[in-house]
Amino acid sequence: MAELLFRDDPYLAACEASVVSVHENAVELDRTVFYPLGGGQAGDTGRIGEWRVLDTRKGGDSILHLLEPGARPAPGMKLPIEIDWERRYRLMRLHTALHLLGAVVKAPVTGGRIGDDKAHLDFDIEMDKLVKEHIEAQLNELTQARHATSSYWITDAELDARPELVKTMSVAPPRGEGRVRLLEIPGVDLQACGGTHVRNTAEIGRLVVARIRSEGKRNKRITLILADHGARA
Repeated sequence: MAELLFRDDPYLAACEASVVSVHENAVELDRTVFYPLGGGQAGDTGRIGEWRVLDTRKGGDSILHLLEPGARPAPGMKLPIEIDWERRYRLMRLHTALHLLGAVVKAPVTGGRIGDDKAHLDFDIEMDKLVKEHIEAQLNELTQARHATSSYWITDAELDARPELVKTMSVAPPRGEGRVRLLEIPGVDLQACGGTHVRNTAEIGRLVVARIRSEGKRNKRITLILADHGARA
């Protein structure tokens, strides 16, 4: 199992790592700053030495760095690795923003996704209860309040005893190590989450509710964008 450096420091953008194994289109490293697709968050892109990383995925207990077509590094090589930091930081801001959205909209979360330029959550709620202006105002109050975030670990048994800490019905928290990571925004949100987040809600900046639409009887989708990024739903 690779050492997952992003767990302890999501702001670490680069380091050195050794190639453990090489697959047809991917490599495994002994340590990595690359976050793999999971929990609704897109996998990181970047570089391993001279090779471009197009995506990062989980492969059982391994982290697979998917490379562009062409030559491959050899096992045992020690190389500099670096994520596309601006992209990762947007993902961190948007992921933390979804925690705020889940705190603002008091309804079961049925799904969600964090992409390069937008993020959404799906809620089991009636459409007439979702007012764009009200949601946007509450979100931006929370970002401006400069709430610090923190993460810590609890055991699988502790999580089983507190099912309210799992708030997304379609996404199970990562297990398999006997412990589960929690993300806390004191007074705002506390839930199991293995993603990457900003240290303070002020880093998110101003949020825009780009769209609210029905995706089915139990799925009302709220899409957020970062005001300073200019993306559209």
